[in-house]
Amino acid sequence: MPVVQFVTVNPRLPALLGASGWRAVTGPRPVVALPGAVAEAQMLRAADVPVEELPDVAAAAARTDDVVCLGAPAEAADFPGVPVVVGAPEPPGARLLDVVTVMDRLRSPGGCPWDAEQTHSSLRGYLLEEAHEAYDAIVDDDPVAMREEFGDVLLQVAFHARVAAEASPDRRFDIDDVAGDLVDKLVRRHPHVFGDAGPRDVAAVEAGWEEIKQAEKQRRSPTEGVSRSQPAAAWGAALVRRAGRAGLSTPEPAELSVGSPEELGERLLAVVTAAEQRGWDVEDALREAVRRYAGELDAEAAASSVDRPS
Repeated sequence: MPVVQFVTVNPRLPALLGASGWRAVTGPRPVVALPGAVAEAQMLRAADVPVEELPDVAAAAARTDDVVCLGAPAEAADFPGVPVVVGAPEPPGARLLDVVTVMDRLRSPGGCPWDAEQTHSSLRGYLLEEAHEAYDAIVDDDPVAMREEFGDVLLQVAFHARVAAEASPDRRFDIDDVAGDLVDKLVRRHPHVFGDAGPRDVAAVEAGWEEIKQAEKQRRSPTEGVSRSQPAAAWGAALVRRAGRAGLSTPEPAELSVGSPEELGERLLAVVTAAEQRGWDVEDALREAVRRYAGELDAEAAASSVDRPS
């Protein structure tokens, strides 16, 4: 068969070839390219590597000379028995590029009209819903559900980033900005891994994270950066943790006569039942208490800042 070697290209990584791919296309044999490798053919010609583009598989099979053929993995299936070189091996995470590509198609003209009209505001409920469903999958220890629900959370991130990419210049960012900020943050906050801070145990890592975070954010109060829309119990717990780390006051703890988290859950459920019988909303009641505590923390932090020597 005239095609003596097939080099597969990667549609997710167009115009890229790894070392083995380059060796194959810069050898003594002529190189031809099928429609699935147009971007690679253009790239190679720009690097002074002669490449002849062919219209289809039949044209490659009709060659009378021995050639190296560039094409997509699906096109390689038409050449059984021909040695295949993976021209551009996929790195971990390569399919995330497909997420971006699909999201772009949905939001672009000719895509999905529902997706095209969504905004940050219209999507925010879905983000919360998908996060709760992912949480439930974790609680249930269901790997199949986790895989699906993590994908749904990822969709929300990609969707919001795509919406933001269409915003006015002063509000615009895209998925690369989101990913870049995340990578920069992880590197900054792990100096024991990416810097010269030296080995640390878990406690030192947590303390270092908070120190770096405080230096970055320059927050004036432990309440800043804590979501107010999360359930009241989680909101309150986050404020108590932060206040404790900052040396600020925490509410007087109740006496717990239970001996396990399971017993505590039963006691809390009993409180919910009693409140429901009185027509009280437990979530609202706790939220108001946490809101008052947040106000007290803000005042205490402001007073502490004034008293602190400059």
